[in-house]
Amino acid sequence: MKTPQDAFTTYLSEKNLKMTPQRRLILDTFIDEKQHLSPEELYDKVKKVDPSIGQATVYRTLKLLVEAGIVESLDFADGVSRYEVSWGEEHHDHLICERCGKNIEILDDVIEKRQEAIAKEHGFTLSHHKMYLYGLCSKCGRKRS
Repeated sequence: MKTPQDAFTTYLSEKNLKMTPQRRLILDTFIDEKQHLSPEELYDKVKKVDPSIGQATVYRTLKLLVEAGIVESLDFADGVSRYEVSWGEEHHDHLICERCGKNIEILDDVIEKRQEAIAKEHGFTLSHHKMYLYGLCSKCGRKRS
């Protein structure tokens, strides 16, 4: 199986672009973090290693990583763009607390099969999907009562 680095290098080559040290650092930093990151958070982490990297380079590289299918954007309905590594990862959905922002990744075969069945019932062939379930986590739910 190809690594995300190999896949990104191949993608860049197909677009007549190079795997620069800056792009490599951004990708490696993102992969090492193993969490949902905003572009600003990623920039802060990368800048600690290489202060010469600009914020625009991080944004452009994230765009390329999404196009290459290595990372995907997330919408936690809080106005902040976040990304997670999708390359080689099992598809999952998210439970998101609307008060504290806590998010839980969920894997549920029953939900996945039902989503595929619904698509088929409507004549759709799914290429991909995302599901976000919004509400209050147990901690925030107790505070509300």
